[in-house]
Amino acid sequence: MPKDKLLISSLDLMFFDKKEKGVVVTTEDTDTTHSGEIGTKKKVKRLLSFQRYFHASRLLRGIIPQAPLHLLDEDYLGQARHMLSKVGMWDFDIFLFDRLTNVMVQEDYHSQNPYHNAVHAADVTQAMHCYLKEPKLASFLTPLDIMLGLLAAAAHDVDHPGVNQPFLIKTNHHLANLYQNMSVLENHHWRSTIGMLRESRLLAHLPKEMTQDIEQQLGSLILATDINRQNEFLTRLKAHLHNKDLRLEDAHDRHFMLQIALKCADICNPCRIWEMSKQWSERVCEEFYRQGDLEQKFELEISPLCNQQKDSIPSIQIGFMSYIVEPLFREWARFTGNSPLSENMLSHLAHNKAQWKRLVPVPHRDRRSGSPDHAGPRAEDAEQTGTGTGPGTEGDARSAGAET
Repeated sequence: MPKDKLLISSLDLMFFDKKEKGVVVTTEDTDTTHSGEIGTKKKVKRLLSFQRYFHASRLLRGIIPQAPLHLLDEDYLGQARHMLSKVGMWDFDIFLFDRLTNVMVQEDYHSQNPYHNAVHAADVTQAMHCYLKEPKLASFLTPLDIMLGLLAAAAHDVDHPGVNQPFLIKTNHHLANLYQNMSVLENHHWRSTIGMLRESRLLAHLPKEMTQDIEQQLGSLILATDINRQNEFLTRLKAHLHNKDLRLEDAHDRHFMLQIALKCADICNPCRIWEMSKQWSERVCEEFYRQGDLEQKFELEISPLCNQQKDSIPSIQIGFMSYIVEPLFREWARFTGNSPLSENMLSHLAHNKAQWKRLVPVPHRDRRSGSPDHAGPRAEDAEQTGTGTGPGTEGDARSAGAET
């Protein structure tokens, strides 16, 4: 039987009527297959998300529409206002924000990834927003710096496949070949971001030279999240702080600190309150374990931290915190002059590490010198995991417990 089917074009998604009562949607009679129905549902979900994003962004800029969008009731509007009023606070609950608003980059992050999905991107962007407000940095930032920092945060894991770089290399994936086994995921995220920017023509009004500079700076920021470059950036930061030679009036030094800020934002999950930090840890480890199951299925060597039978969540997190997170955030605190936010993050980090130590399985606890401090993975294992963000971004080493 023919049914009405929603047809939502890209133009439909971009134009609201003057009264802001929604997007133009047309219907036509046609046969609807099962796959077509699924596609329609996805389009409608994307439409709702876009409307909510559009509306929320107006609220963020202090513009309150005379007439609310018809798809958003007053309860939603109140919730969105309340959540957005807290976006600059460190205890901002990104999971609650996701449930209330569904504000996501729907099509370019993969929701099936337990960790590397749009919620992670939103979480990193919110953290970056907080870091850009640090007094030691904020007074020197230009509008372009702020745009670059937030855009890089939002796009730093675009199209993440849910597996790490070593997996792509040992399976001879085309991305590993394309980028010659160097920062494979980060390069892919950067190039994907550039593709979206060019397709959207967001920067089309700018001179070509400026557009090229923006694209290169975005690449430099996103590539900095490669966990395999952790020691490189940490050593440079320590040297700058020891020599007291950071000159934030200089664009080069400001860019370096934006790189450090993004690296911190990417692996900041252990520095959140326990309830949120624990969720992120479980998500990143679930993504690790899925990769391990896939490797086992195809008779490949299981990557470090990806064996659910041997690598417990507490041990992974303790290693990640000890070898990746703590060294970086101690130096960030030095840079900020031990700002209230830095002290708050280090306090959460210490508390969360203690919580995980109490949860270390007995066999792990007794394996070495009887101390849970030795239960975590070695720094080398964390870097090999290449997951990196907390749970592992391509920096997921960082994530041996935070992001993959």
